[in-house]
Amino acid sequence: MRRILALVGIAASLGLSQPAAAAREAAGLPPRLESNAVIVIDQEQGEAIYAKNPRAIMPIASITKLMTAVVVLDSKLPLDEPLVVTHEDLDFIKGTSSRLGIGTVLSRGEMLKLALMASENRAASALGRHYPGGSSAFVAAMNRKALELGMRDTRFVDSTGLNPDNVSTAQDLVRLVEAGYGHPVIRDFTTSSSHLVAVDGSSRNRVLAFNNSNGLVRAGEWDIGLSKTGYISEAGRCLVMQARIATKPVIIVLLDSWGKLSRLADANRIKHWIESETGASQELSHARPVMVRSPGRVTKVIRARSAEPRRPLRGTRRM
Repeated sequence: MRRILALVGIAASLGLSQPAAAAREAAGLPPRLESNAVIVIDQEQGEAIYAKNPRAIMPIASITKLMTAVVVLDSKLPLDEPLVVTHEDLDFIKGTSSRLGIGTVLSRGEMLKLALMASENRAASALGRHYPGGSSAFVAAMNRKALELGMRDTRFVDSTGLNPDNVSTAQDLVRLVEAGYGHPVIRDFTTSSSHLVAVDGSSRNRVLAFNNSNGLVRAGEWDIGLSKTGYISEAGRCLVMQARIATKPVIIVLLDSWGKLSRLADANRIKHWIESETGASQELSHARPVMVRSPGRVTKVIRARSAEPRRPLRGTRRM
């Protein structure tokens, strides 16, 4: 019996065979998602077709590394320049481990790929530290870029996302995804399912295999143009993606998902909803319009389950 209950729980977390979800789909309603802040943008129309707490300010964990990549590429620093992992790149905030030991030497391009694809914290730290002026100058550049993109409720304090004071909103992160998507290198690195790295700097050279932190990329069932995951306890499980669903290009932002699999299940629920086109042309009776600002224009969210006022969220809510 316990085994059966466990299997039922796993199926529920993956969004499989749920009577309630099926009933919502049959009624033409958008899916009920577990993530606490969500926005789904129809890129062709420039409109949000789904929003839930899109302006809530919250920690974004390793989604931060997407801005790290944008700043690195904007700087035009050579991607073949060798960078060295040092004691300064160790995680003294969360105590996470890494296979990139002190003394590891990789090119800036390799560090960038590991930071984006495998969410490698020491790689992201090394990228910021090797910026002209060091880490503090790099963080300043991140915040300048955020202002340039119109990310008014976003603040960065490091290049890794380990510090919970890296905060943003689902609405702001749409702009970051758009900026990242403009870099072919970011599109390529974030959608690679795995990567082999020859590590130098240890007692003997070795080859390490790194996998994409987004299981949807590894599964290969999505048409994903950009992807980045994130997790610290204060932020919950986070995911941003640019993808094509039923020929429609969309941007999906999921913040503060409660369970290990819930962000992936939410993404699949969104995919199934768009593919089925249920409720695609209907306004929900309980929806309230909210405004989504884009550079040069203002567009309406055409349906929103919840459009709460801007509010800062603090503290650890769950592991």
